[in-house]
Amino acid sequence: MSADAAMPALSLAAVPGRRQRTIELATEIERRGFSGIYGPSLGDVMSLCLSIANVTERIEFGTAIQPIYFQHPAALAGTAAYINEVSGGRFRLGLGVTHGPVHDRMGFEVGKPLSDMRDYVESMRSAGERAGGLPPITLAALRDRMVALSIEVADGAVWANASRSRMGHSIGLMPDDRLADGFWVGNMIPTVIDDDREAGAARNRATLAGYVALPNYRNYWKEAGYEEEMGAVEQAMAAKDEDALKAAMSDRWLSDCTLYGSAGEVREGVEAWFDAGVPNPILVPSSTSGGQMKAFEEIFAAFE
Repeated sequence: MSADAAMPALSLAAVPGRRQRTIELATEIERRGFSGIYGPSLGDVMSLCLSIANVTERIEFGTAIQPIYFQHPAALAGTAAYINEVSGGRFRLGLGVTHGPVHDRMGFEVGKPLSDMRDYVESMRSAGERAGGLPPITLAALRDRMVALSIEVADGAVWANASRSRMGHSIGLMPDDRLADGFWVGNMIPTVIDDDREAGAARNRATLAGYVALPNYRNYWKEAGYEEEMGAVEQAMAAKDEDALKAAMSDRWLSDCTLYGSAGEVREGVEAWFDAGVPNPILVPSSTSGGQMKAFEEIFAAFE
């Protein structure tokens, strides 16, 4: 990487059996100059963030999404305030409503996502005043109404698997004064580095197979201009045809919401996300030849 090239952030998750190694990875991510570390809801992301606060010194970090139904807002406010204080203000709390299958699996009774999120943030802010002050809050957004809510009640918005071609529309919803004041915008991008582009594409298709099964994501991608692909996905799902499902996930669509290919191609893709107005692209590494640790080795080599 050239000395003046902007660096992306990386997504990091601590899964059972690799937690200590994951914490060590956080220190390596900081040492290599990546711009941030943001964890998905996989595993205990708040505990991971506390560990990151204790083993790093400069890098910004946070939750990409902490599901609001997992914890009482006052309890989460206390934990978030603590992490923010001990990290010297480097922590960002990303909140989300997560997805229907998670609600069903966990037995949650949920209301309307927008009103639930609004009430949760209001309760957190009230409790946060007593806990010493909250970190900046980011809402996991996808479609326009959640973007609007993030502008109203939060300090930023983060997407996962967004279409780069749609980001101009989404960012256009944000008032210039909020952006000028540091309203935070990020996106989690599935990323595979492999000179064999087809192998990388296949890996990213596997990653996104669960997302195309979700109605809210399909509706988002239809709005982004992929009506044909998402219609074909729905037909394949109805027929339980896995081959047709993979075929419906076109290269055009995949290249708009993921990164894959050689190290140079991925770096160019990161620059395209910066150029699209997303100042915080967050790479979610996967590998065609190994697990999380192998994926990070490939990312590190690409951004040396």
